[in-house]
Amino acid sequence: MPGVRLSVYVVAMTHQTGPGGGPTPDRAPAAPSDTVTPAPPPTSPPDPDAALSLRGLWKRFGQKIAVRALDLDVPVGSFYGLVGPNGAGKTTTLSMATGLLRPDGGTVHVRGTDLWAHPDQAKATLGILPDGVRLFDRLTGLQLVTYAGLLRGMDRDTVAERAQSLLVAMDLAADAHTYVVDYSAGMTKKIALASAMIHAPRTLVLDEPFEAVDPVSAANIRDILADYVAGGGTVIVSSHVMDLVQRMCDHVAIVGAGQVLAAGTIDEVRGEQTLEDRFVDLVGGRTRAEGLEWLRTS
Repeated sequence: MPGVRLSVYVVAMTHQTGPGGGPTPDRAPAAPSDTVTPAPPPTSPPDPDAALSLRGLWKRFGQKIAVRALDLDVPVGSFYGLVGPNGAGKTTTLSMATGLLRPDGGTVHVRGTDLWAHPDQAKATLGILPDGVRLFDRLTGLQLVTYAGLLRGMDRDTVAERAQSLLVAMDLAADAHTYVVDYSAGMTKKIALASAMIHAPRTLVLDEPFEAVDPVSAANIRDILADYVAGGGTVIVSSHVMDLVQRMCDHVAIVGAGQVLAAGTIDEVRGEQTLEDRFVDLVGGRTRAEGLEWLRTS
């Protein structure tokens, strides 16, 4: 495989860059305070037993506060859904929680390990499917998954065995030698998920994993993830589909305006309502379609 691509990918995986293009420091700096008051320091320590423990996460872009003093604990072995309207801060939160984006304040602990103090140790236990994932699409599907395994320091025999198993599980075996650039959107999502799972991570963080995936493939992916959780893994998934989260997940957090509005088991959060109704009650924004009488056909 091309050595230059490997070098570029290694740099992208190990050294995130700040706004000026320089390397991100190991620990996140304090939030800027020129026009926006920073979040107060966390009032409770992180949970050392949680798969993921976020405390006082804070991020802004210019004058827009994307995430504001967000706290969240994801239990080990849970299938955790993160839901919220567009612009709620879900992707920003997951990006900071996995080391892809530097927070302005707050802490992230992965099974008790400070992500920003010990990034290599913490990231080694994570499998990540980020939003808008960009892949080396001039590799074949098999080459891409193999590539991901070798980057994780795995031996070639183990990588080869696992890559074949993942391609079969994702229904991509027939397209193993097809270039990723020629994959459909759903196939691209599945090969990216296979790449995230090749090293058998303890926690999977998946941002909209079912977007553009056909129903049959989505059902297969749900089965794979359910088996993964049954085997002791933890899955954190963001989605806009309330019914999917309600059926698939055992825990959920509803995020709005950069904060957690409710979190807990599915039953605790929804109460006597459906998850969708509870979601709408918390985030608001429902409007009546008035003034569109002209759309009526009779």
